[in-house]
Amino acid sequence: MGRRLVPLTLDNLPDLPKRCRSCVFWELDPVSGEAAVKAGRPELEKEAWISAVLLEWGSCGRVVYVDEVPVGFVMYAPPAYVPRSTAFPTSPVSPDAVQLLTAWLMPGYQGQGLGRVMVQTVAKDLTQRGFKAIEAFGDARWTEPACVLPANHLLAVGFKTVRPHPRFPRLRLELRTTISWKEDVEMALDRLLGAVQKEPALRPL
Repeated sequence: MGRRLVPLTLDNLPDLPKRCRSCVFWELDPVSGEAAVKAGRPELEKEAWISAVLLEWGSCGRVVYVDEVPVGFVMYAPPAYVPRSTAFPTSPVSPDAVQLLTAWLMPGYQGQGLGRVMVQTVAKDLTQRGFKAIEAFGDARWTEPACVLPANHLLAVGFKTVRPHPRFPRLRLELRTTISWKEDVEMALDRLLGAVQKEPALRPL
């Protein structure tokens, strides 16, 4: 099973589910979001938001492909780009964190570790860009796919509650703890490969 996670761009935006392409829950404040839906232009607003974030900040999502079939995605951005975040009772997101907005996986691909891989891919990207943490608002009463991720899922992939709430707790993932195990493995491999490379090469006589 070949799987890859590709940065989200306007080119692969059509690979997201239609309902997600036309959803501006996070991208606009509640009033503007409702107005965009009434005017029949939420997809245009979504494209404009992604374009602006890409230009001003950089990559803000990943699309997951398995055997070249799009099966999921994840989106994230600094809270300054996420008007809806201020509407939550446990806001604001910490200034040293990037907000994990939402993620989705096709039902047939859930429970295979792809959700954890998505979070680890986001963590690696943000660590390379100098951020310390990812924060997200979870839904403690989640019952079906929605824009707000289930709190239990976030806890399962390593997030910790930093501000509890009966419905919308704010959770945080420290990036250094997420990738420390990966760094340890990479360092061990580097040492091993380094030792191998230092052996004198055999030359043909």
